[in-house]
Amino acid sequence: MSKSLNYMPGEIHADYKIVLNPHEDLRVKIVNIKKDFGENYKAPTALWGKPHIMLAKFTVWQMMEDRIVHRLKVSAMGMPPFKVLLKDYGSIPSHSIVINVASKLPIQHLVKELRTAKRLMKSPDHVPFFNIDPHLIIASKLLPAQYEKSWLEYSHKSFTGSFIADTMLLLKRNEGEKAYQIVKRLEFMNLPVSTTQGQLFP
Repeated sequence: MSKSLNYMPGEIHADYKIVLNPHEDLRVKIVNIKKDFGENYKAPTALWGKPHIMLAKFTVWQMMEDRIVHRLKVSAMGMPPFKVLLKDYGSIPSHSIVINVASKLPIQHLVKELRTAKRLMKSPDHVPFFNIDPHLIIASKLLPAQYEKSWLEYSHKSFTGSFIADTMLLLKRNEGEKAYQIVKRLEFMNLPVSTTQGQLFP
C-alpha cells in the first residue's frame, strides 16, 4: 500500500455509496410502492432510503475523498449515457424484495470501470463492494415470515419503468449518522479515452 493510503492518527472514516438515481416521477412511483410494502408487511426498512441502484459501497478515511471524486469524475467522463429498464420483482433469499433490472450489461460495464479505482476505496478494516447484480431494493432485512409472505405476493406482481442514466451520484454518511448526503454528481459525457486520460494525468 502506498504511503499516501496509510492510516493517519485522528483521521475520520466515512461510508460512501455510488448509485444511479431514477428520474423524479419514477422515484415517486417506487417510493409509493415501498410505502405500501412497509405498511402491509410491518416492514420499516421499506421506508428507509431513497430509491436507487447501488453500484458500489466502501468505507475509507475522509482524507481520500478528493482523490476518489477526481478518479470517479474521470471514469464518468468516458461513459456514455444509457437506458435502464426495470421489470417486475425479484428477491434476495431470504431477506429482501427488489425490482429487477432488465438491462444489466451497461451497468455491469460501469461497475467494471469503477473497480479500476478499487485501490483508492480500500482501508485496512474495510473491503469495497462492487455490485455486479444490479437491482433496486424495495425492502431489506426482512424477517423470514415477512419475506416468505411478501415474496408470495410480489413474485406474481408486475412492474415496468425506465430512465436514462446520464449521471451517477457519490453519497456519503459520516460516522454516527444514518442518512447519506450527496457529495458529487458525476456526469456521463462519452468522451474519448485520450481526453479522460488527459484529465487523469494533467
